[in-house]
Amino acid sequence: MPTLQQDTIQHTTIVDAPATLVFDLVAGFDRWPEFHGPSVHAERLGHQDGAEVYRHWWVIDDHTVRSWQARWRFHRDELRISFEFDPEGPDAAPSRGQFAFLSLSAGSAEIRAEQTVSGPGSYDPERFERELRELVDRFADAAARSEERRDLVVDFEDPLFVAGPLEDAYNYLYEADKWPERIPHVSRLTLEEPAPGVQFFDMDTQTPDGSAHTTRSVRICLAGNVIVYKQIHLPKLLDGHTGHWKFTPTREGFILAARHTATIKPDALPILGPGTTVLDARRYLRRVLSTNSMSNLRLAKAYAEERGGV
Repeated sequence: MPTLQQDTIQHTTIVDAPATLVFDLVAGFDRWPEFHGPSVHAERLGHQDGAEVYRHWWVIDDHTVRSWQARWRFHRDELRISFEFDPEGPDAAPSRGQFAFLSLSAGSAEIRAEQTVSGPGSYDPERFERELRELVDRFADAAARSEERRDLVVDFEDPLFVAGPLEDAYNYLYEADKWPERIPHVSRLTLEEPAPGVQFFDMDTQTPDGSAHTTRSVRICLAGNVIVYKQIHLPKLLDGHTGHWKFTPTREGFILAARHTATIKPDALPILGPGTTVLDARRYLRRVLSTNSMSNLRLAKAYAEERGGV
């Protein structure tokens, strides 16, 4: 049974990066999935009582996603970010807290995080503490490696205009269980949908150079707007891979865009051959990911336009 409780945890760490850089990293929710394993997506819902309101989705394990609504307040002049979390579920405990960033000498900074669970609800105190500690440590690592990550992260978006119904293109990409029949480079896909709009699937694909890959992904599907994905079991060359299918209406139809953000694993470069450089890997990923994406875009376009009688 839910009980009234108030527990506070704190975590502090030093990072070899300016405080302003770390502040921007924490405030940039759209970039969290690149370096923080559980983060999948953050959707801005609007502005309320001086706070920016977001819904967040985190993957908990290979079959579970947790989501909650959060109110964030950004105090850049104080280098402080405060938050209030309202998790989903009648028994889940809400929490509040803040991140503070203290400038130190030689361009380094201290991150001070504090979070308090307050009110009726249930929670796992060990997970509560572990998640905050891991999140802060990932911020510190990503900030300290910001220069290196600029080289290792390949980030791009391919757009395509579609004259057919947006809903048909959305359904084409949403119905991933039908991809082996519809998309030539997908040979196998096993789909599970534990909650509406939340999908996990194992997929076997082939890149244009003939290489085969098996991956497991999680997707957050927001009808008529965006399908966000994150690979949680990655190919050997990557430390991370996230992206989306985005649907933007126009007066004549809509723009369907495929985005990829892939992080190269430096010690895996020899997979592409002796002497492979980071630049070689960037060019390889840009080519193979874009080739597959454009193929999918064209297939979704043809499907929607055919059904729309274009």
